[in-house]
Amino acid sequence: MNPMETRAARAAAWPALPRSAWQDTYATLHRWMQIVGKTRLALSPMENHYWHVALYTTARGLTTSPMPSGDRLVQVDFDFIDHQLVARTSDSETRMLPLEPKSVADFYREYLDLLRGLDLDVSIRPMPNEIPDAVPFPEDRAHASYDREAAHACWRALSQVDRVFKRFRNRFLGKQSPVHFWWGSFDHACTRFSGRTAPPHPGGVPNLPDRVVRESYSHECASVGWWPGTEGSSVPEPAFYAYAYPEPPGYAEAPARSAGARYDTTLREWVLPYEIVCRAPDPDSVLLEFLQSTYENAARLGGWDRAALERQL
Repeated sequence: MNPMETRAARAAAWPALPRSAWQDTYATLHRWMQIVGKTRLALSPMENHYWHVALYTTARGLTTSPMPSGDRLVQVDFDFIDHQLVARTSDSETRMLPLEPKSVADFYREYLDLLRGLDLDVSIRPMPNEIPDAVPFPEDRAHASYDREAAHACWRALSQVDRVFKRFRNRFLGKQSPVHFWWGSFDHACTRFSGRTAPPHPGGVPNLPDRVVRESYSHECASVGWWPGTEGSSVPEPAFYAYAYPEPPGYAEAPARSAGARYDTTLREWVLPYEIVCRAPDPDSVLLEFLQSTYENAARLGGWDRAALERQL
């Protein structure tokens, strides 16, 4: 394969995703995903660290995975190829909603009608989580954008992130999360644990009960993830992140082995711009170096029992 073909293949796999090109679609899609994600919160049995509420990447989009409802199972999928929301039950019922420009209020109403059409009685708190100045779903008509190409590009980026994170995950023998998508903060993440309890988290996340945050950070951890950035913040564009809780002394100064990575003093996280990864000759290697080096810094400085926790490759 010549260099031109290599660059074309890389661009197809790792799409450019400047936030300015899909800001309105992102804001709308974030709230739609929260509505569907809250179905998992309502139906799925509690798991440690609230892992039972996350979504998962599929070959076409994102899924709730099967959720119990009485003696039935229901699964809801975002399909970013055919641009449909698809709900299926274990007794062969299927309902769909087109993914197209519509307000959050309309999506919320149509989605609840879809659930009722499947004889599912699901109670969803109609308020976004982890979004400052949030507007209740039934009242939100300001967010009503859906650009097919942007939504498809976001899913393609997530699918690459998911693939590489799973490669990173296989190096660890200790307790760790699945690679999953948090609909509250719109980030794709994977978390490793030392096995020791952590000091109580101070909480303070917008529109998220402190008890949820404290359960999530009940044990020492090192987490990595991807998220689309926050407009007006120190990280306004899509980026990879890495952090440790509690953060051990020296973590901010211990460099990550990826050019372009920096420690953000506001977020207290290591950050690597997504653009650097997707433009690299070998994106997988650049990302894996960032993930591995930030984990090693957290584990070494935090005094983790690495001999017991890590697989020797």
